[in-house]
Amino acid sequence: MQLTSYSDYSLRVLIYLGLRRGTVATIADISQSYRISRNHIVKVVHHLSNLGFVRTIRGRHGGMMLAREPETINVADVIQKTEPNFCLVECFGDNGKCCIKEYCHLKGILEQACQGFFAVLGKYTLADLLENKDQLMLMLSDVDAPLRSLVVS
Repeated sequence: MQLTSYSDYSLRVLIYLGLRRGTVATIADISQSYRISRNHIVKVVHHLSNLGFVRTIRGRHGGMMLAREPETINVADVIQKTEPNFCLVECFGDNGKCCIKEYCHLKGILEQACQGFFAVLGKYTLADLLENKDQLMLMLSDVDAPLRSLVVS
């Protein structure tokens, strides 16, 4: 199984914002740090905002920040809400035309594997992804994009 770039970018945005709690980040900050297209980040942030993971702030000093504490953002939840589907093989879909699907055990086995995948991801939160904060910050640091402080009330 391979996750889409969209889910990958969603997790990266959350990691970036989690590393900079108490500050406002911009689309440009994230795009530059990860070297990802600004347009991709715009779409991802909009979706994460609609899902309640990210809070956007309008205006001259606007940007975004986490909407929730990292400990409350479950990795499985993010993946399930950002992946379009988990149809691993044709018989998972509504239009599956496999001639043996009535008698085949593959679908059941793969469904069980998917459940195991999410069971493992369900044990982790964004806070777990931020445990090596210093190393992550170093890898994402960009001297041309200073952090913007924000007092959140």
